[in-house]
Amino acid sequence: MSGAAQSHQPRDGVLTAVKSTVEIVVCALFLVTFVLQPFRIPSASMEPTLKVGDFLLVDKQSFAPAGWVDRVLPPTRIERGDLVVFHYPVEPALHLVKRVVGVPGDRLRLRGGHVLVNGQPLMEPYAFYSPSRSNGFRDDFPSLLEVDPSVDLKWWLELRRTSLQGDVVVPAGEYFVLGDNRNDSEDSRYWGFVPRDAIVGRPLLVYFSLPPEGAGWERVKAALRMATRSWRVVR
Repeated sequence: MSGAAQSHQPRDGVLTAVKSTVEIVVCALFLVTFVLQPFRIPSASMEPTLKVGDFLLVDKQSFAPAGWVDRVLPPTRIERGDLVVFHYPVEPALHLVKRVVGVPGDRLRLRGGHVLVNGQPLMEPYAFYSPSRSNGFRDDFPSLLEVDPSVDLKWWLELRRTSLQGDVVVPAGEYFVLGDNRNDSEDSRYWGFVPRDAIVGRPLLVYFSLPPEGAGWERVKAALRMATRSWRVVR
């Protein structure tokens, strides 16, 4: 009897380990599919809020389109000032992160690089203006007196057709987004509004930051130092 009992112990141990592994994989797949997703910042358009090489966890549920998960985790209303991760309208396979400055129904313009919504200046403590030459299209959007080669042609034609007394009006179900680094960001000024169903989530926290390019060992040491200081909530 004791020998038979002992012969079952290794098999039971393997089954328990397999069961635990499957449970972990299922939980991880659920989190990545419905709740959280890692994301890396590829450009300087969101500096200083988010830097090149920052690794984020994206909360996919807060701004997710309506679905069955809403019964457990109700979605949050998108408001001005929110950071969002979304499918790039020009190339949907790419994900971008920007800040919402215009919600449906808003009349919006920029003057001297500063946002006015419904005729009133928008308070933006997060906005950063890196040194740059003046650009009439970028700084006084939607000015049509200058043509910027970075502007999507379809969006340019739409601007000429729909601008209302020097404003753009954000349509129902769409949002106007800008990078925090206003002079170094291709955003809604250049390619248009972001549809609600293109928004996949909001940045939750930075869990790691890569140091700037440098010598091999020095960069490794810098990465280890930064790893202990990288964790921060994103706003």
